[in-house]
Amino acid sequence: MDDPYGFEDHFPSMMERLGAEGFMRELCNGFCLLMDVSIGLITYESLKRNTMNLGLNDLRDDELIYMLAEGDLDGDGALNQMEFCILMFRLSPGLMDGSKQYMDDVGLIHFQP
Repeated sequence: MDDPYGFEDHFPSMMERLGAEGFMRELCNGFCLLMDVSIGLITYESLKRNTMNLGLNDLRDDELIYMLAEGDLDGDGALNQMEFCILMFRLSPGLMDGSKQYMDDVGLIHFQP
């Protein structure tokens, strides 16, 4: 399926190359790039400021608001690190195909036989 924004899903190849633990470390690094360092959360303001710093100026305000709302599981209007990682998994069709195995590999969930 083509993405209207031209997003190319590199996460599955990153997972293969880095392994589950290395991939999760990279997701955490991405979170740190976007968060407000004073509160340790991704807020609308930090997302807008840091996406501009990363050269992603094409994102509109409504898209940033939607991204936050899509990942905000606890309803506080911001993303913590776990919410961000879950959102990244949800946005990657390739990761969703193998997400149970990936999440088990990094210890986020454990399945009982």
